Formats: sequence, structure tokens, C-alpha cells
Amino acid sequence: MDAFLMATGIVALAEIGDKTQLLSFLLAARYQRPLPIIAGIFVATLVNHALAGAVGSWLTALLGPETLRWVLGIGFMLMAVWMLIPDGLDAAEAEVAPRFGVFGTTLIAFFLAEMGDKTQVATVALAAQYADFLLVVAGTTVGMMLANVPAVLVGDKLATRLPVRLVHGIAALMFAALGLYVLCSDALPKW
Repeated sequence: MDAFLMATGIVALAEIGDKTQLLSFLLAARYQRPLPIIAGIFVATLVNHALAGAVGSWLTALLGPETLRWVLGIGFMLMAVWMLIPDGLDAAEAEVAPRFGVFGTTLIAFFLAEMGDKTQVATVALAAQYADFLLVVAGTTVGMMLANVPAVLVGDKLATRLPVRLVHGIAALMFAALGLYVLCSDALPKW
């Protein structure tokens, strides 16, 4: 259960102000059809994070415990720094042919925007850290939905009211603390 809660919390915080959340705002403003947008975000996130979780689980099997400890510790520290860098949405990521309908457009755009994104990288690291692939993927998916569903439903009204820098600072502290814990522990913990 710790894997689920940690994954949910970290990804929900990391997603605030992220380019995929910006994409959620854009899709909501463009199409004004929240249900197919939310469904597209959910499916895209589930597939993307399942792939990322599989990579994290594969890394656990590939690397020895000591190497994995260093890779994860340094990786979490780098994620902390990355959280402090403002994100922007590339115009190419936001443009998908509307011929796929609202759901299809959202699914494709969101999946592509999430590739190599902070939350996808975090999913890889969390899946390598925790022994439970399903709980990590479920947690990261719930975290994405917690951040993006309100973005779709409330739109720009929410974007201007969130203290994005503060939220990113908290997420950066969580990543840094997790990185320090992993680096300072004798063995890789399996919570």
C-alpha cells in the first residue's frame, strides 16, 4: 500500500503545472467535452505508465542491488532538480489531427506528451524502487487523474489559482528526501 500512496502523491504533485496538465487545459478549452477528454487521459496514462513500470521492473531485475541503489538515489535527486524547472507545452505536442474525435485526439496527444515526461520518468524510478508493479502503476495513474481531471473540469479558472511553484517545491523535496533515503540506506528498501 505504501507504493500506491507514494506513487499517487508524488505524481499528483509532479503533474501540477506539467506540460501534460497544460495539455489538459488546452484540450478542455478547445473541445469543451470533459468525459471523452478524461477517458482519453486515463487510457493514455494507463498504457504509458504500464510501459514505464515495466521498464522500472526490468531495471530491478537487470541491475544488482548496489548499482540499483545508486541509480535510484541519484535519479530521485535529479528528479528533484527537474521539478524546479518550469514546464511548457510544445505546439507540436498539442496538435493532433481532429479526425480521431475528442477521445482519440486526447489519447494520442496525451500519450505522446507523456513520453519522456517527469511523471513517466518518476514511474520508471518508482517501479524500480517498489516491488509491486501493479500498485505503482495504479498509484501513478490515480495521481495523474487527481491532477488532470480538475484541470479538464475547471479549466483556466484553476490554472491561475494554484501555487505552482510551491507545489513543485514540495514535490522536489519529496524526490530529494526519497533520493537521500535510498543513497544513505545500506540496502535497497522494498516497502
